[in-house]
Amino acid sequence: MKTFSWALAAFILLSDRLSKILVSSYLQPGEYITTPGDFFRIALVHNTGAAFGILKGHTSVFAIISAIAVFSITLFLIYEHNRLFLRDTGLSLILGGVLGNLFDRLRFGYVIDFLDFRVWPVFNIADSAITIGVFLIALEYLRVNIKGNKNVSCII
Repeated sequence: MKTFSWALAAFILLSDRLSKILVSSYLQPGEYITTPGDFFRIALVHNTGAAFGILKGHTSVFAIISAIAVFSITLFLIYEHNRLFLRDTGLSLILGGVLGNLFDRLRFGYVIDFLDFRVWPVFNIADSAITIGVFLIALEYLRVNIKGNKNVSCII
């Protein structure tokens, strides 16, 4: 299971980096490519804030929080012996996503976002992985509690 966790985190990190390199090589900030019907755009955005662009200009704060998250998740995945598939998969997705956005913050001072569905703020693969990871951890929490195990400490 641990090998799967590290491989998944690495896959997310690589997918995120490669997609950002590709988009950044074709577009300038503010430019976009539309799909037929204008349902979806690939739009290059440099985000100095957090999710949804809130708290713009606080890159160093988010970099510190991200570094703490990476350290904590890594220690948990190394030392936790109670393997729970959904939780560990969720943490791996979060780890890969946080590393992808942390790389951007440290290298550029902003996060590269490019997926624009026009009804939601522009985001990236790392953001998607983090969101899916949180959802999987919540599912694991519910699964354990539905089975009657009220020991939540085994989840988080």
